Amino acid sequence: MFAYSNHFLQQIRLRNISMQSIEDVLNYPAEMVVEDGLTVYQKVISENNKPCLLRIFVNTTRQPPLVVTAYKTSKINKYLRA
Repeated sequence: MFAYSNHFLQQIRLRNISMQSIEDVLNYPAEMVVEDGLTVYQKVISENNKPCLLRIFVNTTRQPPLVVTAYKTSKINKYLRA
């Protein structure tokens, strides 16, 4: 179970990221890394038949964990360690 910040909800709307994609990555991440005190859930997804990395930043010190922001990037090798 996760809580969603207003900033996160605004960003996924602006960045055209579906809640279904968000839930898939949160429930089945390919990798979880810590950056700037936040846990980043990430996974390669297909966007218009092209691979991209969906990165979701979560404050796991909160209960329930608070999803702070999310974005997609084509720079898969820069961020994915697995």
